Amino acid sequence: MSQQIEERSPLLHIEGLKKYFPVRGVFGGLGGVKGYVKAVNDISIDLYEGETYGLVGESGCGKSTAGRSILRLTEPTEGSITYNGQDILQLSGKDLQELRRDLQMVFQDPYSSLNPRKRIGKILEEPLIIQSIGDKKERIDRVMEIMEKVGMRPDHYYRFPHEFSGGQRQRFGLARALVVNPKVIICDEPVSALDVSIQSQIINLLQSLQEELNLSYLFIAHDISVVRHISDRIGVMYLGKIVEEAPTDSLFKEQLHPYTQALFSAVPLPDPKQKKERIILKGDLPSPLNPPSGCVFHTRCPFAMDICSQAEPEKKEMGKDHFVACHLYN
Repeated sequence: MSQQIEERSPLLHIEGLKKYFPVRGVFGGLGGVKGYVKAVNDISIDLYEGETYGLVGESGCGKSTAGRSILRLTEPTEGSITYNGQDILQLSGKDLQELRRDLQMVFQDPYSSLNPRKRIGKILEEPLIIQSIGDKKERIDRVMEIMEKVGMRPDHYYRFPHEFSGGQRQRFGLARALVVNPKVIICDEPVSALDVSIQSQIINLLQSLQEELNLSYLFIAHDISVVRHISDRIGVMYLGKIVEEAPTDSLFKEQLHPYTQALFSAVPLPDPKQKKERIILKGDLPSPLNPPSGCVFHTRCPFAMDICSQAEPEKKEMGKDHFVACHLYN
């Protein structure tokens, strides 16, 4: 877990990040662009060295698109992304390739992210070849070292992805990210496709590797219990925007934004005798093609006021490092 962050500069600074996808007419887009899907709509995140920032929200809110945009697997529409003082969006070609030694990603589906035609050893060697790291023997030694770190045996080097379980494949996905010795790993729902018992193994592995290698994680998930276990700070995302951000303990002690309250009310309690009020949101999630004016949550908010549909709320600090964007606190 991270230390106090007040006197440190962020390792990764994201400011005003937007990603809009154009919607074109039929027949190959002959009608031109009809509009834009605002998947990520002006978010800002600071990630500090050695910490885990959890990004949570319901499906379709833009979490995964944000993670891909940060690594430029999807090109951002607008905003700035600074890593260690270096503007990522200004890099291209070899400079961008070299930067990806430090910034890696673990994908949600471990099977689709591994080439089924290649043996595990060759899959793990590929990043080293792309980055021109070491000779053949050094690459094999490095792969064997990383496989041991993630709890896999040397003989797995010669086997194919389909010969392993989902949890084992996710370990190889993590090994592929680690093999180039990165500083930041974006974890895009890395345990959502796994059984609960396997989830805990992967989470514990991520934490032990973070402590050993001083890694920083941007951990994207919709399971709040998992995020609570691993994160130092949490950002709550709704329809492309971060509506609340706080240290983990602070957020679990008190949720300020009505959407965060509804999200947390859906988390089951471990003791069936305990009871809490379940907040049921009315209506469906609005389309990111035409998001509501003002506060994007006002169409489902039980506390909506006239101003909520007219003006976008400003992000305000309500407690130590606890920020919320809601007119209730203006």
